[in-house]
Amino acid sequence: MADLKASSKVDQRSGYSHVTKVYHSKRRPVELPTDPYLDVTTFLSSRRHSGTTALIDASTGRRVSFPELWRSVSAVATALLSPPLCIKKGQVVLLLSPNSLHFPVVSLAVMSIGAVITTTNPLNTPREIAKQMADSCPVLVFVTRDLVGKLPNDVGFPIVLLEESRIGREDSRVVFTIQEMIATKPNPYLRREKVSQDDTATLLYSSGTTGNSKGVVATHRNLISMIEIIINRFKLEEGQGPQVFLCTVPMFHVYGLAAFASGLLGSGSTIVVLSKFELAEMLRAIASYGVTYLPLVPPILVAMLAHPSKLPLGRLHKILSGGAPLSRELIEGFREKYPGIEILQGYGLTESTAIGASTDSAEESRRYGTAGMLSPNTEARIVDPETGKSLPPNQTGELWIRGPYVMKEYFKNEEATKSTLDSEGWLRTGDLCYIDEDGYLFVVDRLKELIKYKGYQVPPAELEALLLTHPGIADVAVIPFPDKEVGQFPMAYVVRKPGTQLTETEVMTFVRKQVAPYKKVRRVAFVSAIPKNASGKILRKDLIKLATSKL
Repeated sequence: MADLKASSKVDQRSGYSHVTKVYHSKRRPVELPTDPYLDVTTFLSSRRHSGTTALIDASTGRRVSFPELWRSVSAVATALLSPPLCIKKGQVVLLLSPNSLHFPVVSLAVMSIGAVITTTNPLNTPREIAKQMADSCPVLVFVTRDLVGKLPNDVGFPIVLLEESRIGREDSRVVFTIQEMIATKPNPYLRREKVSQDDTATLLYSSGTTGNSKGVVATHRNLISMIEIIINRFKLEEGQGPQVFLCTVPMFHVYGLAAFASGLLGSGSTIVVLSKFELAEMLRAIASYGVTYLPLVPPILVAMLAHPSKLPLGRLHKILSGGAPLSRELIEGFREKYPGIEILQGYGLTESTAIGASTDSAEESRRYGTAGMLSPNTEARIVDPETGKSLPPNQTGELWIRGPYVMKEYFKNEEATKSTLDSEGWLRTGDLCYIDEDGYLFVVDRLKELIKYKGYQVPPAELEALLLTHPGIADVAVIPFPDKEVGQFPMAYVVRKPGTQLTETEVMTFVRKQVAPYKKVRRVAFVSAIPKNASGKILRKDLIKLATSKL
């Protein structure tokens, strides 16, 4: 991709070309490795840095040095390649776990041999996990002991427990504990297939631009490109030591996996791993381990600002927020309460392997409401959804982005791939946006029908399909209901079947028993009919307007 300054056809202020109708990133391009045979793990482990401690468990204080990390990765890779597992290139391995010191080890080991890592939310129900496993067909599962019960009982697959040792009678499918694998003597000479940058590295599930969950196929090239962008974003000032990041975001999520379970380890940074978010535990970790960077979602920032006293934040000097744009009131209120802390923001999707735009300084974050400027090596178009026409600055349309980090495809779903990725590599994000005259991206609305609960994606179509299986429901629509603490939560508009007396509590209980907690319906209204257009599509905007009219 050409340097912005090298092109006379590109407006230097906005990054927009009136000739091609394309926006170009104003950030300096990031140089990417050219070796076609390079896997993510080798790329990371070969980087030079001055870091000493790679990982710290926030609850126990256990530390993992960089030599120990890479030895463990090599040991697990050796065990994966050897009998009885004999994992082959291209096979899928499921990792079902909350954040832990083992998460990066497993992910990096799996990718190092050319196998594919897929993750799922530990909060998901057995039904949701079984559905993903039926689609991705993993040949091996890494799982914590307390989550084994969520795995399907009727399918035979080997299990590795993410525990230090075995206790009593384990599931008959358990072949190793992670500690037994780490104790394996690394064998770098063990025969393995060559891994290309174009081979698949991860298979993460996303609701994409429409309702149903789909497997996002990201290559080693996609991940390496994003890692370079992430490391470049947090490049150290001259003379500074390695930074300390507190990982509050889930590692099963694309941002957690790309940044904290892999990417920042290549810069020598220390990752303090928080297995479960609690405000008190977060504050203790910040103080105990000298945390300098804190990634979070907006509801956590809201809770910190709402706290009656000024919280002890130690050496913390930067907060990284993602999931939704922060309001002017929130940024200014936080800056007034904690004047020494910069707030940075980011925008991205699973399909873009994390960050597509960001604010990288306090000055950039003062452009209130913005998601930031396009990431390095990124191009964008703002496209009128009705006409397909590309739009100039300050006009709203669907954001399309293109860059080396954009996913390869949706797994086993050619139709969804074609509707999201065009032949020239443009990713249709499903977000209504505009880019202003200074090159800042603003997210206005979503074309895609997703609810964002504390940063988690909740597809209305999934909840609607579930609710329609209830014998007392004739029709239903699920919408995002705004909430200051969580961002949005699912609200259901329900049409009862004639003769039934279905209650709000019954509807919410029915859903609660079958989905992860963040997907729960928390508000119900009964109506005589669901508004739809001529083609039968739910008019969600009408329902949102109705639901919020009394706020």
